[in-house]
Amino acid sequence: MAKMIHSMIRVLDEARSVEFYERAFGLSVADRVDFETFTLIYMSNAETGFELELTVNKGRTAPYDLGNAYGHLAASVEEVAVERERLSKLGLNPGELIELNRDGKLFGLFFFISDPDGYKIEVLQRHGRFL
Repeated sequence: MAKMIHSMIRVLDEARSVEFYERAFGLSVADRVDFETFTLIYMSNAETGFELELTVNKGRTAPYDLGNAYGHLAASVEEVAVERERLSKLGLNPGELIELNRDGKLFGLFFFISDPDGYKIEVLQRHGRFL
């Protein structure tokens, strides 16, 4: 059976993106592999074996067009309201807290935040299927 191991996003500025994911989600650089025309930065934390791969294409100066097909990354936390407040205090501008109900029961409690390149990250309360 296949095991999902990472998701890749293209970023414009390595330092800016690494700092964001360190501050916002406690990820740290697990590996950095440099090639002639691009660099791969793998970020992770002790919570999961899943990694975020940041790809920096050397010489690129224009921001990436995310188009209309990209959805979002997602992370779960114990206390979503506390996490939202922490990110606000860091000046990272998280969105409003959203409560999604189905059949009169809580399905998800979450907010979105954008990274420096405009990628959306959903931050969910650990509940139900989002453990």
